[in-house]
Amino acid sequence: MLLYLPVLVEECTSTPLFTNINSTAFAEFQKKMYDKSYPNKRYKHTIQFLKKHVPESATILDLGVENPFSKMMSSEGFKVENTKGEDLDLDASAIKNSEAEVVTAFEIFEHLLSPFTVLNAIQSNKLVASIPLRLWFSSAYRSKTDMRDRHFHEFEDWQFDWLLEKAGWEIKARQKWTNPTKKIGIRPLLRWITPRYYIVYAERINN
Repeated sequence: MLLYLPVLVEECTSTPLFTNINSTAFAEFQKKMYDKSYPNKRYKHTIQFLKKHVPESATILDLGVENPFSKMMSSEGFKVENTKGEDLDLDASAIKNSEAEVVTAFEIFEHLLSPFTVLNAIQSNKLVASIPLRLWFSSAYRSKTDMRDRHFHEFEDWQFDWLLEKAGWEIKARQKWTNPTKKIGIRPLLRWITPRYYIVYAERINN
């Protein structure tokens, strides 16, 4: 995807997890969603951040069904396994039973009703997670054509930091970047200077 495509296209390429969707239906939805675009800027920043903080020999549990970015991780040498499209709000067994060294969650937690529960279920001691930040000049993302594609949460950075801390994680590194468009207007201009994505590397606090 070219960097100047509208933010709607960029956001639709996350890995959402919705309630009351069986694995087959969710996987089909994901394939259709990913076919729409390829968020080059976000992928570039994300893979650079991941490689900086996670060794390529690490085994990874990537929350969400297999997608272009999980394939990119594999092509970079990471050993990646994905969840199968189950609703993680209701069924976190794949997370609890995983022996992966690292868990990744790229644009996942904004779709969950209870990200705290999922964060608590993680058995790994290392986490790399990214979210779309709340924009003060724009309402939360909500697809007009698919009721399953929506953000239940859009965090400010301090809120996400607090969530991780409450769930027993300590942030070791963080990064933000913008998601500009070539549309004309006040809000498109604000997107050039306002961070949209936030990524963190965190480690489990040993009590």
